[in-house]
This record gives sequence, C-alpha cells and structure tokens, in this order.
Amino acid sequence: MPAKPPQHRHGHQSRSSHHHTSSSSSAASPSSSSNQFIASDLHRPSTPPTMPPPSARRHPSKLSFGTVCSSNINRSMEAHVVLSNAGMRVESYGTGTQVRLPGKSSMEPRIFKFGTPYSEMYASMSATPEDEAFFVHNGVLQLCKRGSSVKLAPQRWQDTPSKAIQTHDVVIAFEERIYDAVVEDLQTREPTEDFKAIHVICLDTKV
Repeated sequence: MPAKPPQHRHGHQSRSSHHHTSSSSSAASPSSSSNQFIASDLHRPSTPPTMPPPSARRHPSKLSFGTVCSSNINRSMEAHVVLSNAGMRVESYGTGTQVRLPGKSSMEPRIFKFGTPYSEMYASMSATPEDEAFFVHNGVLQLCKRGSSVKLAPQRWQDTPSKAIQTHDVVIAFEERIYDAVVEDLQTREPTEDFKAIHVICLDTKV
C-alpha cells in the first residue's frame, strides 16, 4: 500500500541538541513458532527507483534524510526503502504515541509499542489461520515483512536522542500533522554549540 505521489510544501527548522532517553518495548510473545519468520533472511524490497545494476557508478550521499509518518510502518518506511535503494543515507520514524495498524474493524485497531520488532508484530497478527488470512488480505502482514527486511523495529521520533536527530540534513514528514509534530519537537530541544539548520519538508500524501 505505497503512498501516491504527493503535493508538497516546505519549511525550515533549526536543529538542536538535547539528550532524550529512547524507549522500546516488545509485544506479547507469539503463540506459535510456526508463524515466525527470520528477518535476516528477507530481501530488501525493490521499489522505484529499483536497485541499480552492479556496473552503475554511485557517489556516496552527502546528505542524511529522515522520513517520518505516524507509525513508521507505511509511508515513512516506503520512503526509507526508496531513498536507501537510491544510495541515500536515511532513517525512518513515527510520531504517534503507539504503532496503530488496521484491525478487523475501525474500533479494533492492532496496537503495539514503538520498539516492538516487526517480526513480533507479524507473528502476533498471524497467530491463527483466520488472523493470517485477514491481515494478508488488508496488506498489514506485507508491511511488517517489508519493515523487518529494512530494520528491527519502528522508531519514535520524539524518543530519539538529539545526537541522532542532528545527523539529518533533511526531514520529510508525510502529512501536515506529522510536520507540525516534528517542528514542535525540534523547538522543544535545547540548542547547543553544535546547532545547525535542518530542512523539514511536508509532503501531504493520501493512502
């Protein structure tokens, strides 16, 4: 379920440095080991632009990108894959309080804590044949597989230490409310002598 090409606007925000403790938790252990998959065996998805041929010359990226959506599993992860496949330095994040995934009804979303490995989410949502069939049909299990092929678990932007945030030159937020959350968080971080500019871009996307 990749995001459609968006319209965009951009803004500028200042980078600051302040130590924040990163939090991570894990979801409940899966009930059946047969539903697990080995993340290290997954291949990185090849989305446009596709992986260049071995003969292609690639100059190392001088810029570092951050991609941000709500739960760090759909839009920001798609952008993470595309930019990474193009040879860019990139990390992805979410700004929500929890990772929320579509459930069997709008009143029953599947909720996980940030830091829960994508592989554990996959196992939790494929614990029974009925669950597996449903979450394959709505595309959520495919999102978990893609995430697991790229990194261990969703990361929350607000819980990421400033030392890591300040490595980014450009941050792309995939919705206006995500943009506002990123800018608000940057404004609350205390500036230091290492203060430099960071470009925050809002790409309004529809899924």
